[in-house]
Amino acid sequence: MKKMEDYVRTIPDFPEPGIMFRDVTSVLQDPDGLKLAIDSMAALLDGVDVDVIAGAESRGFIFGAPIAYKLGKPFVLVRKKGKLPCETVSEKYDLEYGSAEIEMHKDAIKPGQKVVLVDDLIATGGTIEASIHLVEKLGGEVVKVIFLMELAGLKGRDRLKGYDVASVITYDGK
Repeated sequence: MKKMEDYVRTIPDFPEPGIMFRDVTSVLQDPDGLKLAIDSMAALLDGVDVDVIAGAESRGFIFGAPIAYKLGKPFVLVRKKGKLPCETVSEKYDLEYGSAEIEMHKDAIKPGQKVVLVDDLIATGGTIEASIHLVEKLGGEVVKVIFLMELAGLKGRDRLKGYDVASVITYDGK
């Protein structure tokens, strides 16, 4: 039986020399890889009391929605600014070069709800940290944050101190 790592294609020197790009599309294109990814991520939630699954645009949608379906929980979108049609709350955050802003519908999380945040990859942690702030602005409690892959060399986990963070695969480098 293949391990999750066997489904992830590594592309050296992309997008720049010295970077080992971990390509999630090779996981998505293989039915066994996709099933293993969803099942492995859902297994990270064994024993976790959760009311809502939320995913960050866009690959958090790909993994978060089937996890929500598997667990029988609602799924909430965390989107780039200007993409949601109803009243929203927003959070700005810094990128390596510049800044970005994400939003969530104001009625997506109710006070006291226990929320799990899902994304495909944690690198520097900025997007997921901003997502945590959105959940908390709405009165939700982030009970776990899960990823398919983690680039430990970028220290994104350090930004999420105080939160329960788990990854299926951890790569030492960047």
